[in-house]
Amino acid sequence: MGALDTNDKKMATNSSWNSNHSVEMDGEVGSDAPKNKWIKLNVGGQIFLSTRTTLCRDPKSFLCRLCQEDPDLNSDKDENGAYLIDRDPTYFGPVLNYLRHGKLVINKDLAEEGVLEEAEFYNITALIKLVKERIRERDAKSSQVHAPRKHVYRVIQCHEEELTQMVSTMSDGWRFEQLVNIGSSYNYGNEDQSEFLCVVSRELSNTVNGTEAEPTDRAKVLQQKGSRMGELRM
Repeated sequence: MGALDTNDKKMATNSSWNSNHSVEMDGEVGSDAPKNKWIKLNVGGQIFLSTRTTLCRDPKSFLCRLCQEDPDLNSDKDENGAYLIDRDPTYFGPVLNYLRHGKLVINKDLAEEGVLEEAEFYNITALIKLVKERIRERDAKSSQVHAPRKHVYRVIQCHEEELTQMVSTMSDGWRFEQLVNIGSSYNYGNEDQSEFLCVVSRELSNTVNGTEAEPTDRAKVLQQKGSRMGELRM
């Protein structure tokens, strides 16, 4: 009888586990959460698959309202149950990826303005701000590249033996434009020396936030020599 009692207990235990497991399985099948966890979107004829959690990352967005079947949205579905959205699928990719990982990744062949257009349509506030910042940064870099460059011209008076030193001090983009012999000779030691006007120029390209960068020591020497004749800006 003792053995029978033990077997009876095992059978009762197994019966109880099977019963509980059956209840849990029934609960999963009947639950709405697992059933609606994955959402299909038909964007411009291309199918996208994502989770409800991802699409509801921004609770005020169009996609979140779509998942919640907002009655104010006219959300038709195709024959496979995917929500129909009449938008460009090419630019929807960066929008969906942003909702997935919170980073803005745009392929080189896509324009930021196209992503911005979609972000505004889907009303994803954080993404709209991020794309606008990206566009401002791009435009700022572009304006710096294509902005007209200014030149600084200096006229430096020097005598003959200073020409070699003048060449050695040319740096930071300075280059010779013209050398003029002004013809006034004077004695320097036992030799006659001629004086020259040396015209040099430099492009104003080393700017930081619109302010010209501090010149190096060699450039300062050249500027000090040029202060004899003044400075012309063009």
